[in-house]
Amino acid sequence: MEHSRREQLEPYVTRDGSTIREWAGPGYAAEASGLSLAEATVPPGGATIEHLHRRSEELYLVTAGAGLLRVGGEERRVEVGDCVAIMPGTAHKLFNDGNVDLVVVCACAPPYSHEDTVLLEDVEGE
Repeated sequence: MEHSRREQLEPYVTRDGSTIREWAGPGYAAEASGLSLAEATVPPGGATIEHLHRRSEELYLVTAGAGLLRVGGEERRVEVGDCVAIMPGTAHKLFNDGNVDLVVVCACAPPYSHEDTVLLEDVEGE
């Protein structure tokens, strides 16, 4: 049985500005080959860099906080209990306009990869 525990997941800050914990996917404790599962945290006042995934379909499940999510040309308020499907090739960006961390569980199929991700905004310092 493949298994991972949140307390043992090493968080890191991505180029898009969110803090990520990788739960499952190729090369992780809970080895999965066809999909990946991660937790993204955006601090109050923060936002991710707008990006898209060429091949991966992605699901966002909000588990804490609230904010705005832009998918394609549509922007919507999201909060705990909301799930949004993001089709491959669709630009998306998450904004935390609240006072607490915005936490989103992200599932990608095929699994997330840096090579499949296209940043659509400049990254500070680059």
